[in-house]
Amino acid sequence: MYYVGETKDLDQRLIEHRTRFFKGSYTSQTNDWELKLSLLFENINQARRAEAFIKRMNSKKFIEKLILDSDWFLEKFNS
Repeated sequence: MYYVGETKDLDQRLIEHRTRFFKGSYTSQTNDWELKLSLLFENINQARRAEAFIKRMNSKKFIEKLILDSDWFLEKFNS
């Protein structure tokens, strides 16, 4: 299971997910969230476009490929 989201404070977001801060949400189903990939974008609009793209792909295989090699993806959304 993978979670895809955007935040300005990654450490705080991980704490919130691990402590089930978001009651009744998808992420509250477990508390062992492990960071697999963090991508840095030039601005919030690029981050949100990238997040929406990943979610539209709706593919575990796509996310696993992205974890292994994200350079092409960053180039696509940071230009």
